[in-house]
Amino acid sequence: MKPAFVFGTRPEIIKLAPVIRAFEERGVKPLLIHTGQHYDYEMSRVFLEELELDGIDYHLEVGSGTQAEQTGTAMIKIERVLMDERPDVTLVQGDTNTVLAGAIASVKLKIPVAHVEAGLRSFDRTMPEEINRILADHASEVLFAPTEEARRNLEREGITENVYVVGNTVVDAVLQNAEIAEKKSDILERFGLKPKEYVLITAHRAENTDSRENLTKFVEILEALPIKAIYPMHPRTRNRLKEFGLWKRISSIENLIITKPLGYLDFLKLEKNAFAIMTDSGGIQEESIILNVPCLTLRYNTERPETVTAGGNVLVGLEKERALGYLQRLLKDGEFYRKMAEAPNPFGDGRAGERIAQILLELHEKGELKVRSSRFI
Repeated sequence: MKPAFVFGTRPEIIKLAPVIRAFEERGVKPLLIHTGQHYDYEMSRVFLEELELDGIDYHLEVGSGTQAEQTGTAMIKIERVLMDERPDVTLVQGDTNTVLAGAIASVKLKIPVAHVEAGLRSFDRTMPEEINRILADHASEVLFAPTEEARRNLEREGITENVYVVGNTVVDAVLQNAEIAEKKSDILERFGLKPKEYVLITAHRAENTDSRENLTKFVEILEALPIKAIYPMHPRTRNRLKEFGLWKRISSIENLIITKPLGYLDFLKLEKNAFAIMTDSGGIQEESIILNVPCLTLRYNTERPETVTAGGNVLVGLEKERALGYLQRLLKDGEFYRKMAEAPNPFGDGRAGERIAQILLELHEKGELKVRSSRFI
């Protein structure tokens, strides 16, 4: 069997690594196609090195651009590789432009697509990621849903065949790497941080960073933080802060450490030891509940509602009073903090990668891994 993995960003690399390893453990060498959607070294290649996934077969160097430019360029380059290599299945993960490009390029060549983390929905079609994940699901032949809620989302859209609830590979990745990070990373010492005495901040989504109004609200929240914070900043956010004249304000906040993007092990150690996390990232919402760290999400909706239902995550949007109110409550109310920190992980037992590889191998052996003419309307 010849599986092809198409990925291009940090979360994809991290979440597909357990599946890649599961295939390799079964004697199958996957074809690894890196689009380069995260073209900055710190945003991509360092993760590959730390996860020992440096044997990339194709570096497509797609880089930045508008949504259409990035997706279109990736689709053209992915198609060329797939035409030459003719894999038995193309695996994509999540909701990026790379995912959409890989799914469309593959299915139009009649190569079946397997979507890892299928069925997530924010129900907000103004988000580019929501469009990507919906279209990828409907182009896929095999869908690996992380939870029953994700499966029900697919069912509501008429997708019921070849849907498997396997858990989320982020659990595999976090469990495999958290202890390694604790031993190998010296990130706390480098920045003079003590465990549970700082907040970890991330923000990079277009709805927060591409709007002057929203980015200003975000800066106002940071200016009022009652606890030390560290913010590994995405390049697009840094560019927007400068473009909107907000860089001087954010860089002068005394109890805020701004750093360039970090390697996976450094970032994982920061997550594990944080008092709380404030983020707009879906993947970090997942990682926080796995690591028992309260999460305040800087969005008004989430495609990870299980984290909210479980009690480990609160949607605070960019409302300063709401965000700081919850942070103050965490600081002052030990019982409230304990309940959020001990919220049950809803994403599985850390064996999702094994399940995905085994299911695809069995489908291939039975001759059932193919694009069916009746799959699409």
